[in-house]
Amino acid sequence: MNISAIDEFVAAFIILVGSMMSFLSAVGIIRFPDVYTRAHAATKSSTLAVLLTLSGVFLYFWLNESLISVRLLLGIIFVFITAPVSGHLILRAAYRSNVKLTETTSEDELKSALENKNNDE
Repeated sequence: MNISAIDEFVAAFIILVGSMMSFLSAVGIIRFPDVYTRAHAATKSSTLAVLLTLSGVFLYFWLNESLISVRLLLGIIFVFITAPVSGHLILRAAYRSNVKLTETTSEDELKSALENKNNDE
């Protein structure tokens, strides 16, 4: 086994882990009980899945063909910045629209924070 084969194996392994994370994210979206936990699965784990997949592709081209793809780097940076922020904003809008939490939720920290903010104004 030469160095090139090891590089390909490492890149393929990272892409495989990203694919498995994407699958787990899809399962979480289906199985979780409310919009908040589903969005957690949709944003956090899918962000990691996309980052792992793009990183694996970047490593493959970098190590095997000595090509540094600026598009892949920009894609990694764009997903890393935008996905968690958009998920947070969507969930905040859902909370302010009175979308109910699931029955199993034990604590609502945002409710007391918003009440304190409204009392201060």
